[in-house]
Amino acid sequence: MTVAEKAQTLRSLHDAPEILRVVNVWDVVSAKAIAALPETTALATAGHSIAATFGYADGQIPRELMIDMVGRIAASTELPVSADLDDGYDDAGETTRLAIGAGIVGANVEDRLKPFADSVAVVEAIVKAGEAEGVPFALNARTDAFVRAGDRPIEESIKDAIDRGRAFLDAGATCVFVPGILNADVTTQLVEGIGRGKISVIGLPGALTAAEYEALGVARISYGPMTQRVALTALQDVAKSLYVDGVIPEGTRALN
Repeated sequence: MTVAEKAQTLRSLHDAPEILRVVNVWDVVSAKAIAALPETTALATAGHSIAATFGYADGQIPRELMIDMVGRIAASTELPVSADLDDGYDDAGETTRLAIGAGIVGANVEDRLKPFADSVAVVEAIVKAGEAEGVPFALNARTDAFVRAGDRPIEESIKDAIDRGRAFLDAGATCVFVPGILNADVTTQLVEGIGRGKISVIGLPGALTAAEYEALGVARISYGPMTQRVALTALQDVAKSLYVDGVIPEGTRALN
């Protein structure tokens, strides 16, 4: 498929009645391991995990390193790949153009609760960049209305997320990503306010299951840095075993 065709496929997956489940990857070998599963229809990169791979804190990795890695991931598979592009690196349009050039067909870009008009302008710049490249870029526009809420009442965060989400959709975003541990009541309010099939969530310990979010009208679920944490936990646990004269577990698959 061409880049444009992959982008359209990714947009169609967001529009399907079934929730889009994307298991986040952070390098080529993790991408290949997940892409090999028959259940995988698309890949999503985790910016936090890629930053950690290169020794950076979340949100601090230079753009050129991020684009290089997500491009390597995109080149390793025929599946559509959505990338976490942090906040767009101060030039969201150019960042999108570079990502598309590397084979990326969708992205998360976070607002970090910047002023409303500035956040909408970022979405507009991303959409225009996709159009200029002839790619129906699948923007999963992220609002940090919950994760950067501080101590404000949850009702204010819900309203802020809805206001920003509606504006992002009006500006051309495909979906609105609202990270946080969202219970059924909050999720229902967000879906009613932003739109059924227009909300993206993150699967965290204590959150609902993918099936529960699907029943509430959520379009997409991803897992951010949690997948890398699971992998690193397994690595550290097997290392502890090996230090006490353990052996590599039976059934270990040759995935590299």
